[in-house]
Amino acid sequence: MSTVVCPGSFDPLTYGHVDIVRRAAQLFDNVIVCVAHNPNKQGLFTVAERLEILQEEFSDIPNVTSDSFAGLLVDYCTNVEACAVVKGIRSNQDYEYELPMAHVNKQLSGIDTIFLPTSPELSFISSSVVKEVVRFGGDASGLVPPIVLKKLLKRL
Repeated sequence: MSTVVCPGSFDPLTYGHVDIVRRAAQLFDNVIVCVAHNPNKQGLFTVAERLEILQEEFSDIPNVTSDSFAGLLVDYCTNVEACAVVKGIRSNQDYEYELPMAHVNKQLSGIDTIFLPTSPELSFISSSVVKEVVRFGGDASGLVPPIVLKKLLKRL
């Protein structure tokens, strides 16, 4: 069975993230959507809140689970016996940012990174853009799932 890890901060989860996870679930036997916990960063949502959102959003897909990790992604991948990391790519900038990390992960553990291009109609969405739209009173309903929008409006 093929298990892959889709890591990210998911702060907040966007339709771009949802697109990548749902497509990965069609390609692989098991997909673990994994919240990266960086104790040096203060997120808008706690790791527990992000996990709750992920569990609700992907509850209809039996081969998708959610988890969190701190430390090296490759250590987490080794522990869950993942064959690859799946990352969404929106642009050349994403690719240039992600490629060195993919090389390091391969060097450290032998794990491959698979880049899935984001669907074109979602390629402009980022968590930081979503937060800015909501902070300034814009309509983010086309950018995030309803559960996320509800929590964002309450938080911001």
